[in-house]
Amino acid sequence: MDITLTQGILITIFAIIAGFDFWLEGLYIFRPMIVCTVTGIILGDVKMGLIAAGLTELAFAGLTPAGGTQPPNPILAGVMTVVIAHTTGKSPATAIGLALPFSFLMQYIILFYYSIFSVFMAKADKYAAEANIKAYTRLTLLPILLVGLTYGVVVFLSAYLAQTPMKMLVEAMPGWLSHGFGIAGSILPAVGFGLLLKVMLKANYMPYLLIGFLAACFINFSNLLPVAVIGVAAAVYEYFHSREKRELQEQIANAARFGGDDEDGI
Repeated sequence: MDITLTQGILITIFAIIAGFDFWLEGLYIFRPMIVCTVTGIILGDVKMGLIAAGLTELAFAGLTPAGGTQPPNPILAGVMTVVIAHTTGKSPATAIGLALPFSFLMQYIILFYYSIFSVFMAKADKYAAEANIKAYTRLTLLPILLVGLTYGVVVFLSAYLAQTPMKMLVEAMPGWLSHGFGIAGSILPAVGFGLLLKVMLKANYMPYLLIGFLAACFINFSNLLPVAVIGVAAAVYEYFHSREKRELQEQIANAARFGGDDEDGI
């Protein structure tokens, strides 16, 4: 299915908003879970957008900026996964692999901006020393506006103007290559989740991971809501257990600090 000009403009506007949020990290609407869903709504295919959202979010779960490093861009990955799946008829898993070059492109553009925006620092220090609030505000907003507009231009070119060449390229791919992209796209969510667990997983939380894995894989549910309820129950239990443990530790510390109970004394 082709993307109309109106849909292309709406996706571009949303990409600009998500680009602002990605730069400021305020509302986190730049995550693939939101980007894919909104793109699917704009294209009139909510189900496909939600499926792509879950797969792409898992793939990017462990890819977060740390210091000066910049992972592949989640906005372009989310938008182009849905766009490619919508225009070519491929599965979202295959579309993830095809969307990665666009994600890498935006990654390098953002890295370029990180470098070039350093020229503004001297001016920013000068305006701050002079207490020139208006000039300082304009200088601060300039990079944000430039980044947002760049997202709009790249998304419009990639999602709308390049949809016909992209469709021709995908249709010209041999079956084995298309199948390979599908396998790679199916593996990426597991890789992303594995990267997340490498950072966050603690040995004392392993039982919860195993319970969730067994429930999701070996119990026949019509949806994953029961697994989510199990997760909420485990989180609530862990919260109250940790709070009771912390309160007990505080009581012991207070008793040690003041030398015993109030009944103790001469």
